[in-house]
Amino acid sequence: MSEKYKAAPADLTRECSDDPFSFKTTAQLEPLDKVIGQKRAVEAIDFGLNMTSPGYNIFITGLEGTGKSTITLDILTKHAALFDTPQDLCLVNNFDDEYCPKTMEMPTGSAVFFSRRMSHFIDILKVEIPKSFEAKSFQKEQNQIKRDYAQKHKNILGRVNEFANKFCIGIVQTEKGYQAVPVQNGQPILQEAYDALDDAQIAAIETNLEQVKEKLELAMRDIRDQGKNMQDVLVDLAAAKAGTLVSEQMDLLFSDYKKCAPAQQYLDQVRRDIVEHIAMFIQATRAEEGQGTELNQIVDVLEKRYQVNVLVDQRGKKGAPVIFEESPTFQNLFGKIEKKPVQGGVTTDFTMVQAGSLLQANNGYLVMDINPLLRNPFVWETLKNTLINQKLQIQDFPEQAGYSVASLKPQAIPVDVTVILLGSYEPFRALQSADPKFNKIFRVRADFDHEVELTSENLTNYARFIARVCKKENLLHFTPCGVTAVVEYGNRIVADKKKLSLRFGQIFGVLKEADYWAKKADAQLISEEYVRKAIHQYRFRHNLYEEKVQERYDDQSILLSVTGKAAGQVNALAVYQVGDIAFGRPSRITAESYMGKPGIINVEHEAELSGQTHDKGVMIIAGYLGRMFAQDYPLSVSISITFEQSYSGIDGDSASSTELYAVLSSLSGYPIRQGIAVTGSVNQKGEIQAIGGVNEKIEGFYDVCVKKGLTSDQGVMIPSSNVKNLMLRKDVVDAVEKGRFHIYQVAAIEQGIEVLTGIAAGEKNKEHQYPPKSIFGAVQAKLKTFHDRSVKFNRQPG
Repeated sequence: MSEKYKAAPADLTRECSDDPFSFKTTAQLEPLDKVIGQKRAVEAIDFGLNMTSPGYNIFITGLEGTGKSTITLDILTKHAALFDTPQDLCLVNNFDDEYCPKTMEMPTGSAVFFSRRMSHFIDILKVEIPKSFEAKSFQKEQNQIKRDYAQKHKNILGRVNEFANKFCIGIVQTEKGYQAVPVQNGQPILQEAYDALDDAQIAAIETNLEQVKEKLELAMRDIRDQGKNMQDVLVDLAAAKAGTLVSEQMDLLFSDYKKCAPAQQYLDQVRRDIVEHIAMFIQATRAEEGQGTELNQIVDVLEKRYQVNVLVDQRGKKGAPVIFEESPTFQNLFGKIEKKPVQGGVTTDFTMVQAGSLLQANNGYLVMDINPLLRNPFVWETLKNTLINQKLQIQDFPEQAGYSVASLKPQAIPVDVTVILLGSYEPFRALQSADPKFNKIFRVRADFDHEVELTSENLTNYARFIARVCKKENLLHFTPCGVTAVVEYGNRIVADKKKLSLRFGQIFGVLKEADYWAKKADAQLISEEYVRKAIHQYRFRHNLYEEKVQERYDDQSILLSVTGKAAGQVNALAVYQVGDIAFGRPSRITAESYMGKPGIINVEHEAELSGQTHDKGVMIIAGYLGRMFAQDYPLSVSISITFEQSYSGIDGDSASSTELYAVLSSLSGYPIRQGIAVTGSVNQKGEIQAIGGVNEKIEGFYDVCVKKGLTSDQGVMIPSSNVKNLMLRKDVVDAVEKGRFHIYQVAAIEQGIEVLTGIAAGEKNKEHQYPPKSIFGAVQAKLKTFHDRSVKFNRQPG
């Protein structure tokens, strides 16, 4: 009876013999120069790139390996080439407030040269200004000024001496300066002689001393004022001399950058500042021995004061910038202000400010992965604020903002950059629902598909893609059979005979590894043999866990029957995922039915090992039983369902039909063939629904049967809707063709239970009764017996 539900061998994989390949090798093909199957994503990216309004940044979603990064960067590079290269950007000293340095735009590619010219300019000043101060003409003028003021000092003291001589008072110079003392015969009076004077003489001397001291104090004040005047005159002389030199050098700079208004404005500020601080040059040139450290500090300040810090250098670049930031930390993205240790603390200046990738991408495009951004809230929030305000503030990392040093606050920089984020569906959905700013900033979504319809055009493009990889990576070229094997692998990845995988990352790996095995065998071309070997060897390197699981079936650690029959017992199928490797293995489901409190006991749920989807599947079973058997009287049966030898969490509903078959077998008493494993979910109408991992599940049960011994009665029962997903291994297909293994396809519970038991499910008559010798008839009879006994039991006096 089950023969009619068998799938034909032709349905088990895709026959590739009629692929439209007329070439002898892929060397004859034109390498692919376009994108396969991503029309929606490509058009979305193009839309986002051509929208100039704020907020049209792009979020690109898709599975890993679909070429999101490669295709996006290729599109961006071609689009960016249509635009002019942006200007360079510099950071210069703010002479009014050194803690708020200013930004300055320069013509494209000129900033580095301007910075070097300024450094050269300072180097010239460091040499030429001291040299000009040492010139004989300057020394002569300087000495004359000193002589003139020395004579003025002498004249002032001479006048005081004349006044003092009238009162027999002399002016003498001591270590403490000039002092007035009484004299006698032109010499200061000795202490003995002074003590010998009478009181009237001493009083007269004291009075005269006070008058002279007053005159001397006024004279010394005048001398000090004259000294200050002399210093001012000397500084003016030096400033005039240095100003002439500075003007000569700066005239050259003004001439070279006369078409750059920001540079002209900055140079004018530098000219004024140098003249105002010429005293620093004088101090540096007059540093005495032992003051080397002070001199070096002055020179260092001068060097840095007029340096030009190039933040963005566009030399040698064409078009708008395209930056891919692989590590979007706060500093890598927004820039940083470096610090250096000084005498137990730290210091900084505008020359230690560095630009981040956001500034490097200004007037262009910045590409990043979303995951590292979300791992750091500071980075994500700062990025959003920067894009909303269209201004970038280079600042210390927020966690370092309290550092005990006065930091810089560079001028905010206007930014016009399109940000492209790469990510999966989960962060995109989470941000859409949880972050109100997200939808205002990232208005464009480009969704990369992971599969494409299998058409003649796409098959040809697949072959051309292989040709491109061979040329670019210097691989051996492929034969048509080799390409066919790659196409089959593409079918297998998406588990669909009518579609091809667009996860070219995985395809690329197979091409590289097939080339390795072909070259190792000294082959001239890559044939089907080497493609299959590459796939097999990759799996062998990664499937140790799969083998360990298989050993548990071999040594009977996991109890499983693949022959005979048993009531209330069915082999279900599950998929294990270990990295890139997925494999299927069977597990035993059992069901027991008995009188008791109506309902289904889900053992996994009671043991807190069941997920929500699995719980839902069990409740659907209850709904199905009620629809089929509880229309005339209530169910009076308890049913216990469990996955035997399952000690970890179980979720998903792909075993719900399997559980229902076990329940029907338990209630009817008809045994189930243990050589047939089952997969498929069920709805309350009894329809069998498609599940995932169908190829892995079939192959997993086949491997177990091979180890335990094929009997020609074994097989797997799958949903009919999964037949299109079959891309089975060649050994499985061969076994089916030889009648040693079977694949059954069913669309309803009634079909499935017939395959498993060999007994028809049965159909209701007008009186809602099923045939006595059918599965449903036996179930109905058992449930009626339980109900009658329950009624009788409840009527008995307590």
